[in-house]
Amino acid sequence: MRVLVTGGGGFLGRAIVEALLARGHEVTSASRGAYPELAQLGVTGVRLDLADEEATAAAIAGHEAVVHTAALTGIWGPREAFFRTNVDGTRNVISGCLKHGVARLVGTSSPSVCFDGRGHRDALNDLPYAKRYLCAYPETKAIAERLVLAGNARGGLTTCALRPHLIFGPRDPHLIPRLIDRGRRGRLAIVGDGTNEVSLTFVENAAAAHVDALEALEPGAAHAGRAYFLGQKQAVRLWDWIGELFARVGVPPVTRRVPKPVAYAGGALLELVWNVFARPGEPPMTRFVASQLAVDHSYDLGPAERDFGYRERVDLAEATERLIAALQPAASG
Repeated sequence: MRVLVTGGGGFLGRAIVEALLARGHEVTSASRGAYPELAQLGVTGVRLDLADEEATAAAIAGHEAVVHTAALTGIWGPREAFFRTNVDGTRNVISGCLKHGVARLVGTSSPSVCFDGRGHRDALNDLPYAKRYLCAYPETKAIAERLVLAGNARGGLTTCALRPHLIFGPRDPHLIPRLIDRGRRGRLAIVGDGTNEVSLTFVENAAAAHVDALEALEPGAAHAGRAYFLGQKQAVRLWDWIGELFARVGVPPVTRRVPKPVAYAGGALLELVWNVFARPGEPPMTRFVASQLAVDHSYDLGPAERDFGYRERVDLAEATERLIAALQPAASG
């Protein structure tokens, strides 16, 4: 198929592009920036602001399928910026698909659309959307996911959404580097009792799942119009996994502990200070982060395996080893 990947230059997006190429698809990447490394792979690159409806539709023209993974991520920032990229951008992608007769659309969502601060273990796809959100990112991703699913069976378009949780692996520019940086500076604490169970997702598995879902997506498919959690088959005790990672790459162990209510209240206070005084950057703690670090959030892969044939390519042990190997040069440096 001729496939357009929005956000193809990003961490997950690039892995999806590579997975599509490996299966013989023709790929165009649409991103804000230029990515010469993708051009070297034979990928057509398009510079694009998804909030531009006409430009988005023009980029989609001529493609049979779209993987929409571009998004504004993060726990802090102007609410309107998240709406512009995540909601307006998704609406424009769907509009472009309908205008140009695209048959398949896979949207990248997030488990945070269902996260209201309470824990859940081995959650299935019937976990309801949260009734309130602790920051703009999950709020806007929930709206975007609903738009994608509502686009199913309209004008010949078939859609689904995937919710990979805590994507990690080599080339990660966000999650693990930030975690290690905070660990080195002594700015990380175990929130809660340290026993919470969490699903992680190796980036190659997340990419493979997107291609699996795309290739199996057709009218009447079991996963059409539905959203699916993604993660490793084996969940981790979050703080044990972080402790092992830190030990292997030479980061001091995390010994400081903070009860969840204290961290949550501190996050609320810091959010207020940052809002009132327009402090630069993001607060060192927020309500969303305090909750995420303290409670269970793990997911059952059974529905993805059953409905569109997903299978885990890289297990947790190998994925962790490959991450550590990629971090070793930076650690030794």
